[in-house]
Amino acid sequence: MKVEDKLKEIGLSIPETPKPMAAYVPAKRVGNLVFTSGQGPIVAGVPKYRGKVGRDLSIEEGKKAAELTMLNCLSAVKSVVGDLEKVVEVVKVLGFVNSAPGFNQQPQVMNGASELLEKIFGERGKHARSAIGTSDLPLDIPVEIEMIVQVKD
Repeated sequence: MKVEDKLKEIGLSIPETPKPMAAYVPAKRVGNLVFTSGQGPIVAGVPKYRGKVGRDLSIEEGKKAAELTMLNCLSAVKSVVGDLEKVVEVVKVLGFVNSAPGFNQQPQVMNGASELLEKIFGERGKHARSAIGTSDLPLDIPVEIEMIVQVKD
């Protein structure tokens, strides 16, 4: 089953790629790797979630923000390669979590993104990952994610 069909089956879809907020591109292909810029939980140019996880948002809400953010990362990948079926594997995911003081469950928040990748890509979606807590993110978004994927021609 195709990646986008799997997404539809779980009630999700690839959104339009969010426009960059500054002087950069959403994703760049170098050889057989695609690197995304940091993406957030943006829908139609506006953050769907705002605030710090552990104060303004629960872990579960943070996971949903991470899942939406991953959809935007996948959209950025698709904008460069044209079709998510060209993804050979997800190599690395780097997640930043806008964290309340003392909040230390960033890996659980980032599972929202990682679990989505495994659901839609299976073994190809298993990846190396870092989950980093930070005191602030642009537009007060709760999660920012970048990723590296290997693709075929």
